[in-house]
Amino acid sequence: MCSEKTNSENMETFLKWINESDNIVFFGGAGVSTESGIPDFRSVDGLYNQKYDFPPETILSHSFYRKNPEEFYRFYRDKMLCLDAEPNITHIKLAELEKAGKLKGVITQNIDGLHQKAGSKNVMELHGSVLRNYCERCLQFVSAEDILHSEGVPKCPKCGGQVKPDVVLYEEGLNQKTLEDAIYYISHAEVLIIGGTSLAVYPAAGLIDYYNGDKLVLINKSATPMDKRADLLIQQGLGTVFEQIQI
Repeated sequence: MCSEKTNSENMETFLKWINESDNIVFFGGAGVSTESGIPDFRSVDGLYNQKYDFPPETILSHSFYRKNPEEFYRFYRDKMLCLDAEPNITHIKLAELEKAGKLKGVITQNIDGLHQKAGSKNVMELHGSVLRNYCERCLQFVSAEDILHSEGVPKCPKCGGQVKPDVVLYEEGLNQKTLEDAIYYISHAEVLIIGGTSLAVYPAAGLIDYYNGDKLVLINKSATPMDKRADLLIQQGLGTVFEQIQI
């Protein structure tokens, strides 16, 4: 259980665990990418309310996509396709830890592809990726750039079918293979670092239950429902924490 230590003391312990372990797994959420300028769409602000008639969770649902594909794509192009974003220090350090043989895998709830852009190889994308889009009729691949520059509902250049992002929408199930891989890495990890997630979205948040070790690190600016389960709690921004890692 988490002891009442200062962030500074916990930071020392965190760096020690990183230094001593070669079986680290990272599980991250939207907070990993906000420092790259990608907004957390679940943080509903006035802009959404002025511009859209529905909350993001409604627009990004399977049923809404089926019933209102034009409105779905208006939001998707505007808010989800941040194709100019670059990896930040957290993405970069995670890739370096993997290259050094210390980090075994990255499990992410994000759909922006920034972990791979930073050089991470073993990335499990629980919610898919905006970089992959497929025709629902013939499965022809369509790039994110083509989606961004299209109008209305994107159509397949090959057969004219409707194109759908390879993103897990609300009401849709996670990819079973990706989920099984994530469970495997979490259950076998010595050090599990959870960062930048409110641990409020299921089934992803339930993955913490598969961790069997005693080095659970929780890094998040605000409190989460899982804080008391952490062996180490660091309430700071991810960039502030990861920039201190020396590899």
